[in-house]
Amino acid sequence: MTFAEDQMGLFRQGWWLDATAGSGQWGEAVVASGGSTVACLRYAVTRPWGRTFLTMPPLTQTLGPWIAPHRAKEATNLGREKALVGELFRQLPKHDYFVSNLGPDNTNWLPWYWLGCSQTTRYTYALDLTAGEAELWKGVLPKVRTDVRKAATRFGLAIRSDLDLDAFLKVHELTFTRQGLKLPIDAATIRRVDAACADRGCRKIFFAVDRQGAVHAAVYLVWDSARAYYLMGGGDPALRTSGATSLALWESIRFAATVAPTFDFEGSMMEPVERFVRGFGASQVPYHRVWRAANRWIGAALGLRAAARALCQRP
Repeated sequence: MTFAEDQMGLFRQGWWLDATAGSGQWGEAVVASGGSTVACLRYAVTRPWGRTFLTMPPLTQTLGPWIAPHRAKEATNLGREKALVGELFRQLPKHDYFVSNLGPDNTNWLPWYWLGCSQTTRYTYALDLTAGEAELWKGVLPKVRTDVRKAATRFGLAIRSDLDLDAFLKVHELTFTRQGLKLPIDAATIRRVDAACADRGCRKIFFAVDRQGAVHAAVYLVWDSARAYYLMGGGDPALRTSGATSLALWESIRFAATVAPTFDFEGSMMEPVERFVRGFGASQVPYHRVWRAANRWIGAALGLRAAARALCQRP
């Protein structure tokens, strides 16, 4: 029972989950037919409060089930999807809470509703990189274009990708300390992810650096064959007027067009962040978060925790 993992997208890869959730800290439900895998649902396992939670690992925008493509009428495919999602869910180990962000290939959350799950809609923004650089630049809002030009001309910033991860972690941390916030992802996890991605040649960091060698901002990009993702970023608050983040992001978009057909900004539910990424002319893309709690007390506690964590979303 084998299948090519790279069919499932970056965030469902076993090596990605080893890096983000930790080796041995994730599991999967699998449905096979005729010796081939036709559906797979992966999840991180955590145990807060002595309970078993099946959750999203850090730095992972979407997960949800992978379902093998099947040529059939829409009505047949919808019935097949319902059956496969139901079987995957029944295979999950006993748990107190389950949550998963469904990927762009999972637009139908109705089977999850029938399983007793709740849902909320979240948003990312995406660019069609096949349009070509000229069309992409035309779609960028004037303020962002001005920032890109200002960073390169008035401030003389250049984009470099030869600096190490420590240089990125420094500017990444500055973004949060300026707001009095703790890093939402610990450095050890970021180092594991970086090592795993670097080994597979699917990451690049874009640093906007001035003539004195100071890093103004950085963008961390990862990709698979279908999408490039703006995974993380950061900027020096003392240098935030230079337009460096806009320049670094624009250069990462230009590069992304050489490795994938779509650029995914990974969105944000924070209004200032949404406004910034929307300025690059991307299209709004909704995706579903589905969850189910064993009882209302766990649901209420998690609601409070989610509200607190919303203050620490990625800038």
